[in-house]
Amino acid sequence: MEILSGFANALDPSNLIFVLMGVFVGICFGAVPGLDPTTGTALLIPITYAFSPVQALLFLTSLYLGGVFGGSITAILFKVPGSSEAVMTSLDGYPMTQRGEAGKALGIAIMSSSIGGTLAVIVTIVLSTQLAKVALQFGPAEYFALAVLGLSCVSSIGTNSQIKSLIGACVGLLLATVGIDAITGVTRFTFGSKSLLSGIAFVPAIIGLFAASEVFNKVSQKQELEAVENVDTEKVKTKLMSLKEILALKWTILRGSVIGTWIGILPGVGATTASIISYTQEVRFSKHPEKFGTGIQEGIAAPEAANNAAAVAAMIPLLSLGIPGSGTTAVLIGAFLIHGLKVGPLLFINNSDLVYSIFGGMFIANFVVVLGGLFAVRFFVKLVKIPYPIMATSIMSFCIIGSLALGDVNGVLLMFVFAVVGFFMGHYKYPTTPVILGLVLGPILETSLRRALMMTEYNFIDLLTRPITAVLLGLALISLLAPWIGKLISFAKDKTSNFPGH
Repeated sequence: MEILSGFANALDPSNLIFVLMGVFVGICFGAVPGLDPTTGTALLIPITYAFSPVQALLFLTSLYLGGVFGGSITAILFKVPGSSEAVMTSLDGYPMTQRGEAGKALGIAIMSSSIGGTLAVIVTIVLSTQLAKVALQFGPAEYFALAVLGLSCVSSIGTNSQIKSLIGACVGLLLATVGIDAITGVTRFTFGSKSLLSGIAFVPAIIGLFAASEVFNKVSQKQELEAVENVDTEKVKTKLMSLKEILALKWTILRGSVIGTWIGILPGVGATTASIISYTQEVRFSKHPEKFGTGIQEGIAAPEAANNAAAVAAMIPLLSLGIPGSGTTAVLIGAFLIHGLKVGPLLFINNSDLVYSIFGGMFIANFVVVLGGLFAVRFFVKLVKIPYPIMATSIMSFCIIGSLALGDVNGVLLMFVFAVVGFFMGHYKYPTTPVILGLVLGPILETSLRRALMMTEYNFIDLLTRPITAVLLGLALISLLAPWIGKLISFAKDKTSNFPGH
């Protein structure tokens, strides 16, 4: 009954309008190269301070889902992915556009995204509620291990960047120690500043790292985004797939949805990775792998089903365990915080109506994506043609206003500090998402570890031999070592193939 009540709440006209606005604003952020759902969420969180908690979270989760799809519009029409999630879509989407099949390609992207996202919502409802029940049995030791697992997943994305990701996570953990010690009440690293007593303000930090730093990066490059002025978008008409066409791609969409949902559940991995894995797996399953990259329908359906499914599934660890499943869901924690809510299993007990309203809103948002793609593609494409200096000025204005939204002038200064940090991190190819996740998970990790040690009288053996704790820490170790093990296996295979007789 709670599920039905949540859906009814999301369908209430006063709430439904926020789902509609969220999807359309999200598609705008996703369609414009240089922006993405994470940037849009970070920029608009302060605005939601004036909304009710339900309206704010319906708006932001819908923005997230719309943004993930939005990147495919420019990826298909111009081979300029609006967001990283749409990179794989461009490989087959743009060749279809060159053949005069842009409308058909957009239709495949829309329907695949909608179906993948809808299936993932159903899985999210089932898994989140069950995980939350399990998590209610967790003590400090289990939460410590869970935080370690979350950080290890982030740092293990890509062997080449693992060290940089670990450094970013450590920076976030250090920043999380600023303020009053939750256990002893001692002030740490405040340097006499009263504004730092409560720790690093989360909203200015995410605005600076994700939005303002991106503006600094683009301006420093002293070049415009790829020109699309000569592309004729007036003739583009989206053609939705027929039932026969959907059934022809049913296994591709289902595989993409399953892969996306699984990847989305893993903390910190994200929709981009899901789309890449789904595309490569589809090539393996195909009877004609040589056709991928030439404008094949499966090359659009697979990554689009996966990235939207991953975006939805990233809410599972966030809502049930309090661990962000992606960079955008890490930013979403700011929305919960400014409305006095704490993500985790207790959310299902204290605010179950809100949780099921979010589920209902995500379900509806996947259908609204179809409307947005069907009727507003031309409008979204026009956004790409806005000169970047004008866009940059608008974004920075939002950054400053957003940092002031909570009533602290020091928030603006903090935002600029993080913008500079984010700029240099981007310049030297350090990912910023691990910093935010370290900032989010740091307090959980520290306080849980210290409380667990006090409960075991500082006996590490008792702490590490608790069954759930041991399993979670084991998974964290595997997650950390997996890229290196894979690299060693590949190296060994290459060595073996070079021996005579092989």
